[in-house]
Amino acid sequence: MKKTLYLMRHGQTLFNSRRKIQGFCDSPLTELGIKQAETAAKYFKEHNIIFDHAYCSTSERASDTLEIVTDLPYTRLKGLKEWNFGTFEGESEDLNPQLPYGDFFVQFGGEDQKDLQLRIANTCQKIMEEDNEVVLAVSHGAACRNFMRYWEHTSTIAQQGRIGNCCILKFEYENKEFKLVEIINHNVSDIVQV
Repeated sequence: MKKTLYLMRHGQTLFNSRRKIQGFCDSPLTELGIKQAETAAKYFKEHNIIFDHAYCSTSERASDTLEIVTDLPYTRLKGLKEWNFGTFEGESEDLNPQLPYGDFFVQFGGEDQKDLQLRIANTCQKIMEEDNEVVLAVSHGAACRNFMRYWEHTSTIAQQGRIGNCCILKFEYENKEFKLVEIINHNVSDIVQV
């Protein structure tokens, strides 16, 4: 049976607006981030998308986003957390190395890219093997990107450039495989940044 996973990035945070590396560490949603989550909630409502269950990372920015999007009870999972950037956390994004990062952050107490991909892939697979047909999972930019990379061999579309705040990635899940079938980027140009 074909199931659907809506994997979504959290709304803009204080660290995002200040261009700070934010992995396992956390910062609150900005006013814009709240508006982005409200826009995502409106999208799901207008398209009559009803979730069987909702999941999010254990980071507050993810649970705060999810609580704006739906009032459904949810489960927080460490497997949906962002990439662990070690001692780079909280530092300027200007310090990031060139892509791909690979195992760069391991030497600074962080996580290897392959480990991140396996963590997020295994977590999403366990979610979809539950008694769920339509699922919302709120995660993070690099986590979402690496989940896409892990399943790019089954998908015909891809997100070019950064995954924006509250970008929604719609995956179909069947026969233990995910396929990216739609990318929903909301136009937030009419939302005034605070």
